[in-house]
Amino acid sequence: MTNDKSLIQIIWGIALVLAGIGIFFAMPQKAAQLQQMQVSPFFINFTRFSFYLIAVLLIGGGAKKIYENYQKRNNK
Repeated sequence: MTNDKSLIQIIWGIALVLAGIGIFFAMPQKAAQLQQMQVSPFFINFTRFSFYLIAVLLIGGGAKKIYENYQKRNNK
């Protein structure tokens, strides 16, 4: 049961990392769309910062989850 649970956690960690990478690739296009809407530069920069922070947290959390559960699988 523990091996099945850790495998699911590894898959979930991979999904988190991929979601974070997806934000990094999608954000420049979304920032360009915000510029076309003629919103304030502060709002564009704040939005860009917020989404990049979310992306870093997703990648970091996913990598941590993958690493910890991979270690659990190998130790048992």
